Order: sequence, then structure tokens, then C-alpha cells
Amino acid sequence: MGKLAEHCYPHPNPAVTTDIVIFTIREEKLELLLIKRKHDPFKGAWGLPGGFVNPDEDLDACAKRELAEETGVKGVYLEQLYTFGNPKRDPRERIISVAYYALVPAERISTLRAASDAVDVAWYSLDKLPSLAFDHRQIVNKALDRLISKLEYSTIALRFMPEKFSLTELQAVYEIIRGEALDKRNFRKWVISLGRIEETGEERREGNHRPAKLYRAKFPGKVEIIK
Repeated sequence: MGKLAEHCYPHPNPAVTTDIVIFTIREEKLELLLIKRKHDPFKGAWGLPGGFVNPDEDLDACAKRELAEETGVKGVYLEQLYTFGNPKRDPRERIISVAYYALVPAERISTLRAASDAVDVAWYSLDKLPSLAFDHRQIVNKALDRLISKLEYSTIALRFMPEKFSLTELQAVYEIIRGEALDKRNFRKWVISLGRIEETGEERREGNHRPAKLYRAKFPGKVEIIK
């Protein structure tokens, strides 16, 4: 063997991928964006958007690129979730995946387009997920746990909301994610006390009830820690 270049070492080099978990709320259900795989392994199976990191590519850039290529979704704020490195997680070779997750209002993603390594793309309700490729179910579970835990100490739920929303709509988001009903009076008192939303001065009628005040996030797109 010839002399190794400076700072090169004779150790195996695992491949690195990114996988992206995107949640939204549609028809009062928490839903997940999935792609149908075009190639083996797991050809024809559903899984998370994602793919291999190029040698000269930043991890965040890879996640955004793969998401756009496979689903047509762009302009979504992604946050690193966790690194998955079980040696047997991929049958091809030693592959480490850096997972990301995002929360988006349903109206932000009106058109989906499967391309690249995906033959189809669709939203699936979390209570009706198909069998997922690789360890993607584990990744989804990790993202869901993170989402639920952050409800307690951050404004992460505001990422699901449109530009203007009522407190009833915001409470519904919390109830859908947590899977339980919340006391209306206590919820409203708590969420207003945080100081992260403000009245728009507008109202909207909800059913047969009196018009509801509309609010907006003070810091749209930004997750703030509640102290």
C-alpha cells in the first residue's frame, strides 16, 4: 500500500444520510409526509424523504435538497432531531442517518411532487401509518416524542398555525398532539400569559357561536423557550 495522504487514515468510512420527518395537521389529525421508494432496498415501501450527503455538502443543505427533490417541498424550517447509527439499520452498508423534523401549516404545502428516488408522495395520519422502510418508524416515534415534550416548554405548536387563528383552533392543535381534551378556560389563561401571541383586531364566526377574536404569533417561524 502506498503512503497515505496527510491526515488520511486506514479506517472504514461510513456513509451519511439525512432523513426528514414533516408533521402537519389536516382534518383534525396529526399527519406525516411519506415517499414511496423507487429503488431497492425496500423498493415500493413507504419511508421518510431523505438521501445521501454529498462529500462537499453541509448536513442542513442535504436535508433541504433531498426534501425538495423527492417531494417538491421547499422553504420549510428544519431542525435536527437525532442521529441514528445502528450498524444494521441499512442492509447496503454502514450508514449513519442524521434526522430532521419540521412542523408546517397544511396550507403551506398545497402541491406535492414525487421525483428523484420517490415514485409517490402522500400525507398519512399517524394512527394509520403503513409499514415503513429501514428504521424510519423509530425515527418517527423519536420525532413525535420530541414534539409532545416541547409543547410543555416552548411555543412549537405555533408552527402549525396559519397567519391568523383563534384560541379554539390553537387549543385543538394541543389536544390533537397530546391526545386528550384540555380545559378551555385554563388553556386560554395559560397561552395568553406566555405573551407569544397578540390580537389582530379581527374576528371570525365559528359555527353558531359568537365571533371569535383572531390572533397571530409575535415571532412567526421561531420556536421560543417558555420560562
